[in-house]
Amino acid sequence: MSVSEHVSTVISSCAKSIYALRTLRSHGMNNEALHVIYTSVIIAKLLYAASAWWGFTTATDRQRLEALIKRGIHSGLCGADVSSLTELVDSADDALFQRILYNPNQLLHSIPVPVRGRACSAP
Repeated sequence: MSVSEHVSTVISSCAKSIYALRTLRSHGMNNEALHVIYTSVIIAKLLYAASAWWGFTTATDRQRLEALIKRGIHSGLCGADVSSLTELVDSADDALFQRILYNPNQLLHSIPVPVRGRACSAP
């Protein structure tokens, strides 16, 4: 199973947004505003549902995605303090897991967890 087609679609969409950001910069938008927009649009597109598809990416896919962030940093559209995409995805996964783990109203809390050596019984 591969998500290369999805990765290509995301990269294409981000490239269009980067073009729009460069246009905004050429019309005088300051770097701080560009950084905020880059984070809000490009990083958000890269992280959208990444928990579901990131594990299926190949090393080549990940390099292509990481290149978008590096290109943003080198072109000045993104601050140099932005983490790598791998770190951002890991952080998003951790945050999701913590929300599930510590939310007593989460649906998954009603599913019994089997104890080693014992069968799981329904509540």
